[in-house]
Amino acid sequence: MIKTKSITFKLAFSILTSTSIIFLLIFGYNYAVTRKLIERNIRSSAENLVQSTVNRIDAVLRPIERVPQNIVHILESAPYNKDTVISLLASAVRNNPDIYGSTAAFEPYALDKDLAEFAPYFYKHAGAVKYKFLKGSYNYLSWDWYQIPKELGRAVWSDPFFDEGGGNIIMATYSVPLHAVVNGKPKVIGIVTADISLSWLQEIVSSIHIGKTGYGFLIGKNGRIITHPLKELVMNETIFDLAEARGDPRLRAIGKEMIEGRSGFTLSKSIVTGKKCWLAYAPLPASGWSLGVIFPQDELMADIHKLNAMVFFLGIAGFLFLLMVIILISRSITSPILMLHQTTKDIAKGNLDFELPPRRSSDEVGALAEAFLYMRTALKKYIQELTETTASKERMESELRIAHNIQLSLVPKIFPPYPDRPEFDIYAVLDPAKEVGGDFYDFFFVDATHFCIVIGDVVGKGVPAALLMAVTKTLVKTYAVESKSPELVLSKVNKELSEGNTSCMFVSIFIGIFDIKTADLVYSNAGHNPPIIMGKDRKPVFFDIAGATAAGIDETISYKNERLSLSKGDIICMFTDGVTEAFNREKEAFSEERLMSSLAASSGKPLKNIVGDVLGNILSFTGTAPQSDDITLLLFKINAV
Repeated sequence: MIKTKSITFKLAFSILTSTSIIFLLIFGYNYAVTRKLIERNIRSSAENLVQSTVNRIDAVLRPIERVPQNIVHILESAPYNKDTVISLLASAVRNNPDIYGSTAAFEPYALDKDLAEFAPYFYKHAGAVKYKFLKGSYNYLSWDWYQIPKELGRAVWSDPFFDEGGGNIIMATYSVPLHAVVNGKPKVIGIVTADISLSWLQEIVSSIHIGKTGYGFLIGKNGRIITHPLKELVMNETIFDLAEARGDPRLRAIGKEMIEGRSGFTLSKSIVTGKKCWLAYAPLPASGWSLGVIFPQDELMADIHKLNAMVFFLGIAGFLFLLMVIILISRSITSPILMLHQTTKDIAKGNLDFELPPRRSSDEVGALAEAFLYMRTALKKYIQELTETTASKERMESELRIAHNIQLSLVPKIFPPYPDRPEFDIYAVLDPAKEVGGDFYDFFFVDATHFCIVIGDVVGKGVPAALLMAVTKTLVKTYAVESKSPELVLSKVNKELSEGNTSCMFVSIFIGIFDIKTADLVYSNAGHNPPIIMGKDRKPVFFDIAGATAAGIDETISYKNERLSLSKGDIICMFTDGVTEAFNREKEAFSEERLMSSLAASSGKPLKNIVGDVLGNILSFTGTAPQSDDITLLLFKINAV
């Protein structure tokens, strides 16, 4: 009989019958699963809350970690002295508001043969940066923040401690080992630190409130309580002490998982109220500490029964309302559905200007019609945005190509550059690792008889390095014409780059000024790779220079001139570390030895051919490995004296 009925009757009968069955199943099932669903939602919320709090803390700790890491990188990259160390520490504390204090503590006599103790400590006090030396009874060599990273040979966060005689507050310290090559092997000669005050950790964790009695707490790597609503527990008890005092083996097991760096969500008892609760916990990757959040069970489950009763009555009311609505609108469904069916054919043909049935109500058919209208608008918008995005991507790629060409245009690239000057020959090449990079070279006449040669390498790659490269190249050329002395040029450039350099970017520079009349080369070096000299009567050897610190680190650094007499046929090879540190798939570097061998094998060839041979050897060595750094090579040959 149902087969012979109209669509209206079939629709009403099918919907009411299936809805009745669904409602009966839902209300029978709802009571059994409501508790489980709420626990699942609480667990999801708990994990999200814990992770977001962990991320907030890590977002502060990670940038703090980079400060001592950068200081160690600077000290390990170039020669330094006591003044350099003090300047770097003062700048780190002054320019980083989240850092309370910082020191660089050295092994006995490691920095100076006359100093058994050297540990300058800068810290904040009353809105100002103070300064003291950690020595005497403080005995920094015995503190955990010094011994643990030294023994492990890697950077670590300490658990919070009271730094009596140092910062004189409860703090946590991030310690980074400082290495030096001793007898051909790396050796830890000191520890560079960054300290944070415990007060901001307490502020973040105490902001967690779950219901009336829920709270957050933080424990250290050994289980010591770092933050907690019960102030008497902070820095005085461990989670294992509390488990022992309360006879709670479950709490002990949870504490073990927390200090092992695991995450979890489990039933426990509140330390504050003693009532059943859920405990969510997760580790802080940066420091090895662990965050726990208490969710009171009785408060979060109090509304379950009220909710079930309300859902039941709402379901009955909804069923009756649905019955009335179906009877009223079932006859009006078929016509709009047929029109929408025709509309789908128009969409399949690509016609997005189709007609829609007028929307007379807010029922499912009306919503479906609205969805079709939205789909039409969204498809048109998507097609337009796709077109614009494609054009924008092409424009961005074009702009990067233009930036690449602009950067290459900043360095001389026409060779020979001075065909009317037979006294010398010069050839150079620059190959950025990205579209733009931080390497540069330059050469120009300071006056009629003095010829300046420059090569440099900005730390890092990409647009920031390219911008600093352009500024450095301009400054070098300006000051070279003014002073004609490499040491003065480097001093002025260093001062300009050091002022306001909060990003700690720096650039290594080698400058040489060649006297065409005397064939003398006066040069000065700011942390750059020593050039190589070779000729018909000499094998390739490195310049014997003690390169000073790179420019942009400390404006007080001074540089000095050195002199080298050249002969006819001598060739000077200047390069950046992208040449010697070109890596193959096995992470093996091209090395200075391979560069020397390549130069020796190409001796006697034109400069362009020598450069081509070296680059070819680098390409053969690296193979399919991606280029890791900018490659710059410059050769200067004396043709007549």
